[in-house]
Amino acid sequence: MKKLLGLVAILAFSVASYAQKGPKIEFKAKDNTIDYGTVSKDSDSGVRTFEFTNTGDAPLIITNVQSTCGCTVPSKPTEPIMPGKTGKIDVKYNMNPGKISKTITVESNAVNVEGGKVAIRIKGEVIVKQEKNVLEKAKTGPQS
Repeated sequence: MKKLLGLVAILAFSVASYAQKGPKIEFKAKDNTIDYGTVSKDSDSGVRTFEFTNTGDAPLIITNVQSTCGCTVPSKPTEPIMPGKTGKIDVKYNMNPGKISKTITVESNAVNVEGGKVAIRIKGEVIVKQEKNVLEKAKTGPQS
């Protein structure tokens, strides 16, 4: 019985030592993705905000935020995010018509993601609104 208790105690201490200490980043967006849906180029600014929380026990510092292309411009927080506090990363897409599928890499001192890097994504589709010409005769079925 003493051996069993001793083994359980050693196991408990081993598990506790694997717990990561330091800043941790957790994004609120499901799968770290924001879906624009289908949006009109003329009626949408293209700006979306990724919110995240520092769930760790040390200040979280976002060191760099990079997009895969120049059509997506991210902005990062300038101040450290304290434990338990939230921060945000704004992403502005230039609203070129067509499908949206872009990845933004966030670099930080977070210990819960490999190398402190985490990918966030935007997706959706931008359309150009068709304007109706009120002077144009409406097309109907075959005329008899």
